Amino acid sequence: MLDFNRRPNVAELLNSAVDVALTTENASRPRRDYLGGSRIGHACERALQFEFAGAPKDDGADFAGQTLRIFAMGHALEDLAIQWLRAAGIDLYTRKGNRPDGEQFGFSVAGGRIRGHVDGIIAGAPGVLKLAVPALWECKTMNTKNWRACVKEGVTRSKPVYAAQIALYQAYMDASVPGLASNPALFTAINKDTAELHHELVAFDAELAQRMSDRAVRILSATDAGELLPRLARERDHFECRMCPWANRCWEMAR
Repeated sequence: MLDFNRRPNVAELLNSAVDVALTTENASRPRRDYLGGSRIGHACERALQFEFAGAPKDDGADFAGQTLRIFAMGHALEDLAIQWLRAAGIDLYTRKGNRPDGEQFGFSVAGGRIRGHVDGIIAGAPGVLKLAVPALWECKTMNTKNWRACVKEGVTRSKPVYAAQIALYQAYMDASVPGLASNPALFTAINKDTAELHHELVAFDAELAQRMSDRAVRILSATDAGELLPRLARERDHFECRMCPWANRCWEMAR
């Protein structure tokens, strides 16, 4: 039975206030006016097109406070990973000059409409690791299920969107950091539930980088021409569609 006279307790009130503050702050941020390199490997080109064009999301599809807290925790864990790797003897640069206020390493192509920012560049490492440098460093946080899949299958099979990001970053960053595409990237995955770490070397996949670059250009060109790219799936109950913030907009269209 519902107790309509029950008053919210302090935890509920405070959590609500935190969520309101986070969602308000997130809503005030200017939207990206470019296609992010970390997103180009997403399964659905139409979803990427909606994202790039700034199409309004479905009602209730904006990030909730809890989701924003999860994102923030991921960033905090990546900062810890930087400290851990440096303590292990990795000469890791995350910003130009390795200064906290330095500019982040990244690239911008297609008139600034395709951009990306890398987690780090490895300039040196203990000889026992046999790391060829310079090397791209990318870090992701995952729950236990996804982390175990990554350990078992490798990032390329378990998380194709991350593999696409790595390949694009190696390709586009090689001009400013010569050798980055010649040497395997170091990918670090952090288990958010247990703090376990997984590291693997990812060789540059030139064919994947080219496919993703062509894909990005196709998305930009179709959007400029007012053309709608195909959906990922034929049925609305496809798991990717169920999670898509533009699902209603997409499936209400004639095609």
